Amino acid sequence: MNTVTPRGAYPHVKVVGDFIFVSGTSSRRPDNTIAGVDIIDEMGTKKRNAYTQTQEVLKNIDKTLKTVGSTLKDVVDVTSFLVNMNDFADYNKAYAEFFSKESGPTRTTVAVHQLPHPDLVIEIKVTAYKKQV
Repeated sequence: MNTVTPRGAYPHVKVVGDFIFVSGTSSRRPDNTIAGVDIIDEMGTKKRNAYTQTQEVLKNIDKTLKTVGSTLKDVVDVTSFLVNMNDFADYNKAYAEFFSKESGPTRTTVAVHQLPHPDLVIEIKVTAYKKQV
């Protein structure tokens, strides 16, 4: 499984008893490009797509969870960081493709001034619970 290398002195995932903590995750790919950033003209103007970035963040989190025998189905709590709350509708639409209101995790969404790369519009961290055998 091709995963992204952490950009600091921290693990992407930590298992403590039956709880699994996943560090803040972005749409950064293993080659350090960022999903959800489109060049829209010959001048290099970028459009940062919150819908696509949210999908890719949740896929990255699922890949990380799988490294410890878990999946998104085990997620019990989500904290999302949006650079711009105007992106909330696109984020919410993509999020609903992975989680349901009835059985999904609890969630907190906050606005932040910026994220570690200027092309990132969202970062998500999760806590999962899976009974260890």
